[in-house]
Amino acid sequence: MTTDRPTSDWNATSYDRVADPQTRWGAEVLERLPLAGDEVVLDAGCGTGRVTELLLDRLPQGRVVALDASAAMLAEARGRLARFGDQVEFVQADLGQPLPLAPPVDAILSTATFHWVPDHDALFANLAPVLRPGGWLVAQCGGFGNIARFIEVAASVDPNFRRNRHNFQTPEATTARLEANGFTDIETWLSPAPTPFERGAELEAFLATVCLRVHLSGLEPDEREPFVHAVAERMSEPVLDYVRLNIVARRAGDLPRP
Repeated sequence: MTTDRPTSDWNATSYDRVADPQTRWGAEVLERLPLAGDEVVLDAGCGTGRVTELLLDRLPQGRVVALDASAAMLAEARGRLARFGDQVEFVQADLGQPLPLAPPVDAILSTATFHWVPDHDALFANLAPVLRPGGWLVAQCGGFGNIARFIEVAASVDPNFRRNRHNFQTPEATTARLEANGFTDIETWLSPAPTPFERGAELEAFLATVCLRVHLSGLEPDEREPFVHAVAERMSEPVLDYVRLNIVARRAGDLPRP
């Protein structure tokens, strides 16, 4: 569920194994999206397709545009979603750039993605033109305060960890950006989502695949596993202090779908 341009691509196979928290959150967010079952929906940051699969189950006469910046994630998603055939269109694109989609979609769903986009002004400016007037944007991502305690722990092992981009926005700033880009009926809020793991292999696999991925790409191969282990050992408890930014909004206007 990615849209950044990392120094190394995701390990999509590993992500698919460890992404139970993201899938659980995504299923809850999907319940907020009003659907009749025949819409065309953009999954903005589809990752390996675990939430996309749930979305497609709600669109028996509809279609999904599964978009991600990561070629590895899209390859994994193609395998998972093969049974849906031409109900799925796969697009590799960066949400920080204008999106190659036409005509506009009926709705946009995004989970665990927007915090990977460095420029949120550009993000919403790029989403607005590809959503039909009256269409819903329903999303969730890391919000202000997300993994703050974990960042302190990782930086205590290597101070250079603070140089990593963490774009965790507030509801107020997000509402202002949505309004500036022609959205209405806006609701934005933060929700804490502390997420426990088993110490050892489960925790360390998740940290290496998700939270420490970008930092690890800048280390020598023989330094990576010891760094992950040191961070995990320094955590007072095996719990990640996730905070989610929730977004529900409509594109201004109320034109009927063709």
